[in-house]
Amino acid sequence: QVQLVESGGGLVQPGGSLRLSCAASEIMFRIYAMGWYRQAPGKQRELVAVISNDGITNYADSVKGRFTISRDNAKNTVSLQMNSLKPEDTAVYYCNARRPGAGYWGQGTQVTVSS
Repeated sequence: QVQLVESGGGLVQPGGSLRLSCAASEIMFRIYAMGWYRQAPGKQRELVAVISNDGITNYADSVKGRFTISRDNAKNTVSLQMNSLKPEDTAVYYCNARRPGAGYWGQGTQVTVSS
């Protein structure tokens, strides 16, 4: 069982930045693909960004050029740097760890973009 703990959410003004972090308990962290998803009120959970176990990244079109996902296998962490935030980025952001046959979610962290 992998435990994922997100941090770094909060309230930010439009155009501002936040950095989300996710710490994983799994010592075999490096074999997992890691991702960030988000869910806004009344909407389905959607992919924001993923990074494979060998560092290949993929982003939702809505965040390309503004968000950057990265991972540190030595520290078992994955981060999401969010710049030029917009009100439509407001959501609960979830960390996800995935490998063939298993997937795990964190508890989520709230990001609110508002003036």
